[in-house]
Amino acid sequence: MPEEMVLPRKFLRTCRANMRRMKIADTSGTELTGAALLTRTLILRRLLRREVLVEDEKHVGLLMPPSVGAVVSNAALAIDRRTAVNLNYTVSADVMNACIERCGIRHVLTSRKVMEKLDIEIDAELVFLDDFKSKVTMADKAIAAAQAWLMPVGMLERKLGLTEIDPDDVLTVIFTSGSTGLPKGVMLSHRNVGANVVAFSSAVDIRREDVIGGILPLFHSFGYTVTLWSALTLDPQIVYHFTPLDARQVGKLCGRYGVTFLIATPTFLRSYTRRCKKEDFATLNAVVTGAEKLPGDVADAFEKKFGVRPLEGYGTTELSPCVSVNVPADRAARDNKIPSREGTIGRPLPGISAKVVDLDTDEDLGTGRSGMLLVTGPNVMQGYLGQPDKTAEVIRDGWYVTGDVAQIDEDGFIRITGRLSRFSKIGGEMVPHIRVEEEIVRALAVDKDPNADEDGGMSVIVTGVPDAKKGERLVVLHTGLAVEPRDICARLRDAGLPPIWVPAPDGFRQIEEIPVLGTGKADLKRVKELALEEFGSP
Repeated sequence: MPEEMVLPRKFLRTCRANMRRMKIADTSGTELTGAALLTRTLILRRLLRREVLVEDEKHVGLLMPPSVGAVVSNAALAIDRRTAVNLNYTVSADVMNACIERCGIRHVLTSRKVMEKLDIEIDAELVFLDDFKSKVTMADKAIAAAQAWLMPVGMLERKLGLTEIDPDDVLTVIFTSGSTGLPKGVMLSHRNVGANVVAFSSAVDIRREDVIGGILPLFHSFGYTVTLWSALTLDPQIVYHFTPLDARQVGKLCGRYGVTFLIATPTFLRSYTRRCKKEDFATLNAVVTGAEKLPGDVADAFEKKFGVRPLEGYGTTELSPCVSVNVPADRAARDNKIPSREGTIGRPLPGISAKVVDLDTDEDLGTGRSGMLLVTGPNVMQGYLGQPDKTAEVIRDGWYVTGDVAQIDEDGFIRITGRLSRFSKIGGEMVPHIRVEEEIVRALAVDKDPNADEDGGMSVIVTGVPDAKKGERLVVLHTGLAVEPRDICARLRDAGLPPIWVPAPDGFRQIEEIPVLGTGKADLKRVKELALEEFGSP
């Protein structure tokens, strides 16, 4: 049915099915039933249309941490047929404003508390949702309540114009981490996100009685798809905390609401193992990690303390984002005899196909051989906003080129064997190698061509190697430096680079030359091999 892939329509039906049952909550103590969630969403839509947004305003920004307010705001934009853009509040003002410019955003929804913490200048008009409380009239409340409780769903859909939405219309734009420069805006449709919600929930058997911990930020695709739209279109309850870094509060939240299903990164799990009490996760029966490789010691320590073994999944923003997952044994379908295989990222979700091809010839390699991982399915993005050339580089005949090297075994499990993409995943965050290289070159402050040595070759290149604590760490291969590594690191910090973007002084190694391909491009595979030879395994 077409309405099944139009998420605002599914949202209305989900609220109606849970009118008197708690649906979402957050650490502030706010709890909303399905009725309250729908009513508040309808009220906010009315206020935004009356006080702020003009008819032709398509993209609307949001600067909000995971919370009830963020859920209501995203839902209000969706039922008003706007495109929500959850902005990354961990990037610099320059990067954020570049994203705002790319989308043509005129208004950004936020709160005064958020902006006080960020203390940055935004190139758009800020809309403080705190100020809306005094603008809600009795008529707003009465009309929204009547629509939420009394109006037939079909009539409400037509009144809101939701029947005019095509499943392939863009629902959101989520920006990448900018691995090769400025972030790219990934356009995800209702079908992309809706199909991914259904596929993921089906694979891991998300149940009505589940309580999901919503700790991932909504500017991350995993958080947006699974912990936002699962709340809005499926029956489980979801509880939110503003930051996944606050381990003790996350633990208290999980204990208070009896969280059964947690989605996190290995970095966060390390912190929870150290700082949370055993009783905080007493009701937990499933943990799925992503964003970085799940080390065995992290899984062992978490299982030893809390009795639940974390399992690894995989995805990318461009794939809405979930591609594959290892399934907890007690949530596996009866015909799934091998639900998980450690060291892999699991099998593809229902409706999604994966293959590996030769890095040079694009020949399909079948099982057991390493090659470039390609993925296809209803989760493949619509493209990069305003960048059709960049889109064409990564989508081939409907297959998305992930940039990850992998192999697929005879049972369909995917194992990542390396990354050729120019980024590292450190603590769940994407760190761009090229940007770090550029800053190192600036720190060297040489007069000649900053990217070349005397022979015209590259003089410095950044890559990543495995790290026991953070998944990966940055290392620098160079042909000679005029400045000591510790001084370079100090200059990078002084330049305002985030701490995880700054290599450690012992992460520099001099080599004879930077390997290049016949095309003149850096031989990234050989660079990775050299780095592993120099630094070894963790």
